[in-house]
Amino acid sequence: MASTVVMYSKNNCNYCTQAKQLLNRKNVIVTEKKIDEKPEWLEEMLTRSGGRRTVPQIFINDKHVGGCDDLYVLEREGKLDSLLK
Repeated sequence: MASTVVMYSKNNCNYCTQAKQLLNRKNVIVTEKKIDEKPEWLEEMLTRSGGRRTVPQIFINDKHVGGCDDLYVLEREGKLDSLLK
């Protein structure tokens, strides 16, 4: 079964692009919610992330993994693949 990945992002966000590129290299389908296009997604992101306002905010199977840097730490530590299973 494929993982469900939701990423809250904004247009022209380099960190969002980097996070998406890593997930794409892992053949993961990302549901992207651009908070600058739909303001209600900002409120949803704030609620789900415990008030974190920076983008991206990434959720794998409803587990909040954080932002781009957090995603790359998981990858370096060898923990990302197990989360994506």
